[in-house]
Amino acid sequence: MDYKNIIYTLENGIAKIEINRPKAFNALNTETNNEIEDVVDAITDDPEVRVLIITGNEKVFVAGADVTELADADPRGAYDNCSLAHRIFKKLEALHAPVIAAICGPTLGGGLEMALSCDFRISGESGLFGLPEITLGIIPGAGGTQRLTKLIGASRAKELVMLGNRIDAQTAKEYGLVNLLVKDEEVMAEAMKMADRLCKKPAVALKFAKECVNFGANMDLDTGLEFEKSRFSLAFNTADQKEGMKAFIEKRKPEFINK
Repeated sequence: MDYKNIIYTLENGIAKIEINRPKAFNALNTETNNEIEDVVDAITDDPEVRVLIITGNEKVFVAGADVTELADADPRGAYDNCSLAHRIFKKLEALHAPVIAAICGPTLGGGLEMALSCDFRISGESGLFGLPEITLGIIPGAGGTQRLTKLIGASRAKELVMLGNRIDAQTAKEYGLVNLLVKDEEVMAEAMKMADRLCKKPAVALKFAKECVNFGANMDLDTGLEFEKSRFSLAFNTADQKEGMKAFIEKRKPEFINK
């Protein structure tokens, strides 16, 4: 399917969504969000998709939500806009396949909130991160106050949310917001390298691992441990568990079939 504001490709198990609104600095309007959701819905539980990469261009990841669309919104319109973003980012978070954000340039507002819903964030040296909503008289509404706090802690999150601070890629790496910091021209190559590594992992175990980490981040320890135990046990019902352990005993590389 052809899209107006994104470019979608799938090759060798690696899906890629490229936000493509350069004149608007890749700002997320409703049309763009709907297109992203359409892709995510299409690849949900599709075994052909092993990894999803989300990226912008060499100058900007996503500069935020489209303010021109929001400026005249009433509370109901603002609520609906947030609900759409929440729905998409939850779907990204719950996707069976790992999701990598490949970032160059400004990653602000809704752009940072989308990156936070990804499993990994690879940034170029030009990466710039922030939640500037406070300067517009509002607050982040697509998960920024929640996911950022869980990732970097309340004190540092308040610097971005309440002061409107922006941090460069090096600081983001030190905060734990960014997993990997590379030169701008190496961002996509590194994202593909990580995607290739993930594609070599057993798909069911990878899905269970993602579920356990995400579930545990929002639960008390005992509840998280019970969930982990259930997924650990279920993994023993897969062909890849049998192959992985047999290969270990036979001192050879496993040949996973993702079942």
